[in-house]
Amino acid sequence: MTNVDDELEGTTLNVYAFVVKEGKPVGPREVMRGANLSSPSTAYRQLQRLESFGLIQKNVYGSYVVKEKTGVSGHLWIGRNLVPRLVCYSLFFLGLLSVEAVILIIQFFSQGLTPSLAVMYLLPITGLSAFLFLAEGLMVYRKNNPNSISKDKSVDEDLNL
Repeated sequence: MTNVDDELEGTTLNVYAFVVKEGKPVGPREVMRGANLSSPSTAYRQLQRLESFGLIQKNVYGSYVVKEKTGVSGHLWIGRNLVPRLVCYSLFFLGLLSVEAVILIIQFFSQGLTPSLAVMYLLPITGLSAFLFLAEGLMVYRKNNPNSISKDKSVDEDLNL
């Protein structure tokens, strides 16, 4: 594991996530298109930076390949996708919400019991927790995912026309 958490953010993180996701050697032009960068020179600079961190390496054909897949602060690798941890936390709370709802439904319909007020408070609290974690996680994902940014830019350009 390389300790580059402070340096691996923003555009550099986008480029690194793109190279890992591709899983094959990529050149600066592919990175420029895939990470929505302004020019091949910007992509090349980011690739050199990742190479200096020891995360990627240049092969004999001049393309870049992943040398080391490292952990990124606040994110998890799920396959080749970089997912914010907050999204995983929201899934945990959604699971809890489902279990609580099933227990309340079983108590109410099959046993004829009226749920206590304390138990009824659990549902909105768990639901709110799941919603907040999901909202924050999606904001982090959107910030770090170059593809979602390009869609927003194209929508903004369409509105200005």
